[in-house]
Amino acid sequence: MRTLRQSTLCLLLDLNPPGRLLLGYKKAGFGQGKYTGFGGKVEAGEAVEAAARREMLEESGIRVLDAGFARAGSLFFYFPARPDWSQQVEVYRATAWQGEPQESDEMRPAWFPLDQIPYPAMWQDARYWLPPILAGRCIQAEFIFEADNETIQSVTVSEETHG
Repeated sequence: MRTLRQSTLCLLLDLNPPGRLLLGYKKAGFGQGKYTGFGGKVEAGEAVEAAARREMLEESGIRVLDAGFARAGSLFFYFPARPDWSQQVEVYRATAWQGEPQESDEMRPAWFPLDQIPYPAMWQDARYWLPPILAGRCIQAEFIFEADNETIQSVTVSEETHG
């Protein structure tokens, strides 16, 4: 099996009651037409955590601060019909930042109340991994997609244990 492309995803959470999540409407590229977190490819020689921060800044104008920035899990996506889409995504939660979300060439940011996440407008996998991450858990999940590259064939989600 070939090595998976390494990617990142950063989820910006405003924990002030009632709480909200910043998502971006993907205007171009992989996932176009869907709401998603902010992220992308890890560059050669770049640390995964640094890539998550860089992508957030490039796509939204938000500078993530150290306080409240933490790894939230690993997601493995397999697209048998499009193997070049298969990837391992390291997910980070961020609760402290500088700046206001700004639209970029790639993303149009929008805040969503935590009880109004637009799952029908997201990748189908989001409804499996996003709720436990929003609940503060650290997970590992694997998704295998059907030939249409949209429908999920199989899902495995487990909580990471440490120690």
